Formats: sequence, C-alpha cells, structure tokens
Amino acid sequence: MTTQSVNAPDTGGTEEQSSIVKVVFASLVGTAVEWYDFFLYGSAAALVFGTLFFPESDPVNATLLAFGTYAVGFAARPLGGIVFGHFGDRVGRKKMLVVALMLMGVATFAIGLLPTYASIGVAAPILLLVCRLLQGFAVGGEWGGAVLMAAEHGDPERRGFWSSWPQAGVPLGNLLATGVLFVLAAVQSDEAFEAWGWRIPFLLSAVLVLIGLWVRLQLEESPVYREAKAEIADQKQEASHMPLLEVIKTYPKEVLIAMGMRMAENISYYIFTVISITYVTTYLEADKDLILQMLLIGAAVQFFMIPAFGALSDRIGRRPLYLVGAVGVAVWSFVFFNLLDSMTGTAVLTAVLVGLLFHSMMYSPQAAFFSELFGTSVRYTGASVGYQLASIFAGALAPIIAVQLLGSVEEKNTTAVGIYVAVASVITVIAVLFAKETRASSLRHDRVVRAAHH
Repeated sequence: MTTQSVNAPDTGGTEEQSSIVKVVFASLVGTAVEWYDFFLYGSAAALVFGTLFFPESDPVNATLLAFGTYAVGFAARPLGGIVFGHFGDRVGRKKMLVVALMLMGVATFAIGLLPTYASIGVAAPILLLVCRLLQGFAVGGEWGGAVLMAAEHGDPERRGFWSSWPQAGVPLGNLLATGVLFVLAAVQSDEAFEAWGWRIPFLLSAVLVLIGLWVRLQLEESPVYREAKAEIADQKQEASHMPLLEVIKTYPKEVLIAMGMRMAENISYYIFTVISITYVTTYLEADKDLILQMLLIGAAVQFFMIPAFGALSDRIGRRPLYLVGAVGVAVWSFVFFNLLDSMTGTAVLTAVLVGLLFHSMMYSPQAAFFSELFGTSVRYTGASVGYQLASIFAGALAPIIAVQLLGSVEEKNTTAVGIYVAVASVITVIAVLFAKETRASSLRHDRVVRAAHH
C-alpha cells in the first residue's frame, strides 16, 4: 500500500461533517424512493394485483401468483448487484446510483400505466412481470452503492451510525408506500381503488425520482474509492480488473457470511410486514385498515430505531446486536400471529413493533458490517452479491413459503411459519459467529490490490 492510502485526507472537521451529512442525505433520499417503488408493488400485490392481473384463480391462488411476480423482482436483484457492482467498482459509485434510480423510476411509472387482464388478457401479467424484473434489477444495484457512499465517506468511529441511514430509507420508503395506499383506500371506495386508484401511487413516484436524482447528482466519490482506483491505475490493472471474479477468488468466505447473515433479517421482515397484511385480510377475513395503520406506525418508529441501533453498534460492536436480533425474531415469530388473531389495536401494534425492533438490531449494523468485510476495489460487488443473492432464498420466497405453510384459511398453521423463521435464525447466528468483529476498522484494506503487489 502507498503511504497516502493509509492516512485519511485531512479535510477539517466542519467541511467533513457537512460532506458526510450531504452524502447520507442523498443516500437516504434515493434509497427511500427506490424502496417506495419496490414496496408499493408488494402492497399492491397483497391488495389488488391478484384480482386485476390473475382473475381466473381463486383468492389464495391469485394472491400466490401476484406474490410470484413479486418474487421475480428479487430474482433480478443479484443480477443488478453484479452489473452495478462491476461498474460501480470500475467507474465509480455515483454514476451507478443515478442510473439505478432512473431505471427504477421508469419501471414503476410504467406499472401505473399498465392495462389489466380484463383489457389485454395474458399480456397484462407478462408486462407486469417485465416491469417487476426492471425494478428488481435497479434495486439490486441501488443498495450497495448507497450504503458504500455513506460508509466510505464516514469516519470509522461512527461508521455504523452514518451507514445505517440508507437502511432507514427502507422503512421511510415503506412508510410512503403504505401511507399513500392508506390515504387512497380511505378516500376512495373499494371499487374506485380497484378500478383506477391503485395507479396513482405508481405514477406519483416520478416526482420522487426527480427529487432523488437532483440530490444524487450533487455527490462526489469518496477519498477511499479514489485512492483504490489510483492504485489500480498505478499497477496497470485497470483493463484486467474484474470485480466479480476477484470477489469469488479472494472473498468467498465473506460472501457466504453475508448471505447467512441476511437469512433471519430478510425473512422475518417480510413475515412482519407483507405477510401480516395477507394474514389479516385473507386468513382472518378482517378489514385491512387496522393492519395498515399499525404497519404505518411500525415503519415510522423503525425509521428512528435504525440509526439509534447503528450508533449503538459503534459502541458495543456489530456482532452482539446482530445475535440478539437473530434470536429475538425467532422467538417472536411464535408470538406474532397469536397477537394478530386478537385484532385489537394494542396487540397488533405490539406484534409489529417488537418484530421490527428485533429486525432493526440486525438491519442497522448490516450496512457497515458488509462494507467492512470487503476490500475497496471490489466492495460494491462483494457487498451487493452477498446481500442480493441471499434475498432470492430469503425475501423472495418468504411470502410464498409463508402462505404455503399457513395452509388453508380453515386450518391455518402459524407454528409452521414460526419454525421457518427459527431455522433462518439458526443460519444467521452461525454466520455471525464465523464473522470477525469489524467495528471501527479501517476501510483502507484490499486483498485484491495487495495480491497484485506480490
């Protein structure tokens, strides 16, 4: 390593502070917009897509088919992670973040204009699927870039706090998506919402995307990334720099650790949010208003929980928090559905809030943890591949597996869903135990560049 790359550039406290705040804000806004678009689809799949795009099936099967198109978005995410990661490591984080946001905006706006099955038959679900694939591809490229921008600009002592803010973009996006749907459902009749009302939130995303783009275009690359790029250029490695192959060769253990750590976090989240809507509306045949209200409150509280736990991970370490969260969601999954069954406001709110509390203990330190696992020259690719590959086995399948495990409306089996989350938690606990504690470590490490020196 060159001496320059060991010592952080001294930019002076206030300038550094304003720069990190700007970077974090841009990451947060962009991530919130991306996840608004992504969650909007999940909520619409639970509420109206079954009847509008798969009307030939019975309600549970129509919902399963709608969730099938939902899962396809996850399948496209690793591909997005690989493509955006490759170029993000080669040409820069900023350019890729702008492209990801634009792509997401186009796909989501297009969903708002889609004709339904009643108008064009089987072409409707096919077009829906294409838009969903584009959404997944874009969100696959988004996450890695957003958290790296925050992690690489932030100081090591507070990296957990700063890089948890893009994670907070997820509940914020969820809050926006659920909030818009909630307002529309409240002011419209079910018939109007199903006829055209559901399109409004998809079309509204164009405004959010423009705001996100404006903020993102103000950013600069991090000093850490610029140094790594200069080193690769010094060693005449630019042409042969293939981030994906280098990750597989140099960081295989870290990719598996990241994937394992995602299991309990990702699966539990979709059980506590998406499946709770399906469970209340389909299995309990209750009004969706109460669960939507409680999920709104849950998302609002989680928005503040995430940076708080991110800051805590800077004090006590990433691993202890992650382990408590993983064990917590396993235990809570067995309690969760019993609380929903009561359908009282307090019980449903408790179910959602405690679930999201344990989830946040894993999700908050995750951005810093994954960033710290990989070297700078392949960090975008490594973090994205580990994160997004796991989402195929975790979040993509979670709603489908959970609905299958719940079984028929007459004989629902919530214990099976609890066991499913518990198995995911065991995998996550093992992964965390294999990981080293990375709190406050320098991001100026790179096995790929180091290997090239020898």
